[in-house]
Amino acid sequence: MSLLIMSLTYDLHSALGYQLSLTARHVERRFETELQHLGLSRITWCVALAVGGHALGHPSDIAKFVGLERSAVSRALRRLQRDGLITRARGKSDARTRLVRLTPAGETVLEQANALARSARRHSESCLSEVERQQLRTILEKLQSLDEYPLGKL
Repeated sequence: MSLLIMSLTYDLHSALGYQLSLTARHVERRFETELQHLGLSRITWCVALAVGGHALGHPSDIAKFVGLERSAVSRALRRLQRDGLITRARGKSDARTRLVRLTPAGETVLEQANALARSARRHSESCLSEVERQQLRTILEKLQSLDEYPLGKL
C-alpha cells in the first residue's frame, strides 16, 4: 500500500471516540424517543432536571451542571417556558438576573421523564454486571479527566 493511500485511510470503526459516540447514540435513542411523547428533548430534560431536581435557578449554574453552553441552555429554557413547564423571574437584588422555577405542570412532566430515564438506564445497563458497570464508569472518568476544557457534570 502506498504512503499516500495509508495517509488517507483511517480505521474509523476501531477508534475509541467513534465507538463511544456510537454507544452513546444507542443508549440515548430509546430514552429520546420516549421523551418526545412528553414534549421534551434530552437537553430540555437535563435543564428541567437541573431546575427541579437540583434546585438550580440561575442559567449559568444550569449550564455548568448540564455541561452545555449558556446559549443552548437559554434556548432550552425558552422552550420550557413556552410549553408552560418553567417560569423565569427577575432577581430581587439584580434585575439582570433570571431565576428559574418549575411550574406544577413542569414538576409532573419531570417526574414522568425521570421514570423514563430510570427505565432506559436499567435497560442499557442490563447486559453488564455491577463490576462491569463500575469498571466502565472508572474508565470513562479517566478519559474525561484528559479533557482540557471540562464540560461539567451531566
